[in-house]
Amino acid sequence: MAEINPFEMAQRQLDMCGEILGLEPDVLAALREPKREIHVSLPVRMDDGTIRTFKGFRVQYNDARGPTKGGIRFHPDETIDTVRALAAWMTWKCSLMDIPLGGGKGGIICNTKEMSQGELERLSRAYVDNIWKYIGPDMDVPAPDVYTNPQTMAWMMDEYSKISGKNQFGVITGKPLNLGGSAGRGDATARGALYCIREAAKTQGLDLSKATAAVQGYGNAGYYIARLLRSELGCNVCAVSDSKGGICCMGGLDPDAVCTHKAETTSVIEYPDTECMTNEDLLEMDVDILCPSALENVVTAENAPRIKAKIVAELANGPTTPEADEILHEKGVHILPDFLCNAGGVTVSYFEMVQNFYMNYWTEEEVYEQLDKKMTAAYYAVYETSKEYNINMRQAAYVIAVKRVVEAMRARGWI
Repeated sequence: MAEINPFEMAQRQLDMCGEILGLEPDVLAALREPKREIHVSLPVRMDDGTIRTFKGFRVQYNDARGPTKGGIRFHPDETIDTVRALAAWMTWKCSLMDIPLGGGKGGIICNTKEMSQGELERLSRAYVDNIWKYIGPDMDVPAPDVYTNPQTMAWMMDEYSKISGKNQFGVITGKPLNLGGSAGRGDATARGALYCIREAAKTQGLDLSKATAAVQGYGNAGYYIARLLRSELGCNVCAVSDSKGGICCMGGLDPDAVCTHKAETTSVIEYPDTECMTNEDLLEMDVDILCPSALENVVTAENAPRIKAKIVAELANGPTTPEADEILHEKGVHILPDFLCNAGGVTVSYFEMVQNFYMNYWTEEEVYEQLDKKMTAAYYAVYETSKEYNINMRQAAYVIAVKRVVEAMRARGWI
């Protein structure tokens, strides 16, 4: 099967929205491309004394509604088109959640599994050394993403502060709590998805206490959604997977025990008393809730006809292709699109920015309460729009988000 270009997919999704809204061609053209791209080469001294040069990117897609915001990925297969797509989706995500930010994203082509902590620190600081002029609390605020974490953000914030000559906690979110991080940030993406799933179950007539769930991808978001589905909604999480494969137990899995097993063995596979399965098989399981929580383009026109879940909750970015969207919509599958479902992370990152500006920090309960309000309001806005326009949930999310960005661009005289 031909490789799917994620940015072309994002542009096609936008084009569909432009058709629904009747956007003028010149307006649509202004929305289809990033405002700014930064490409950097990063020479880093490795532990063995050699110098290795890494390639990095930062894309600032649209800042009509406020400073751009988005994570930084460390991944061996990172591409500029992936970063462009993610920056676009971040633009629509922030707009949909009605927070005063635009969309950005960053990435470095590297394999963290082959690098020491010292090498990762030097790489993180080199990245900031090369992009610091283009980021800041009022310009562009990075955050963690795939294979980056609070420690990575601490190094980056510290490097930016050194260059600025003063502490600049607000330049980065997803920081450790003792460096201006926010309570509730660790599980924010999954918790936001949980609130969406809870409300979707109400509109779809699904009894969550009797529901089954499968989670593809067992990183941060995948682990937390499995844990929260089981502990807070009473769901039976019967299958999970990572890059090496999946496991299934129809009687239910203990997400914490599986996480411990993965930490000890590097994978969920071979967890006791489970059946092995492929990632592809997991996607097609007969479960009520499917949570794609890994990378892009895993639900395609080829496998969409075999998807059996009633609700597909997209914790990953771009897991479903436009062709698959149409197929699932026709089948009556209720999709919680990525930039709604996984918006909990950026929403709590926004809360972190607010707390940094005010130098006044919230309790975990306050963070969760505010996140619940934001996610619930966004879900019903998308749901009602899908009914009003007779379109699928992703198209409805685009309609709301793009309309707000266009209004901001018109008000500023850009279009």
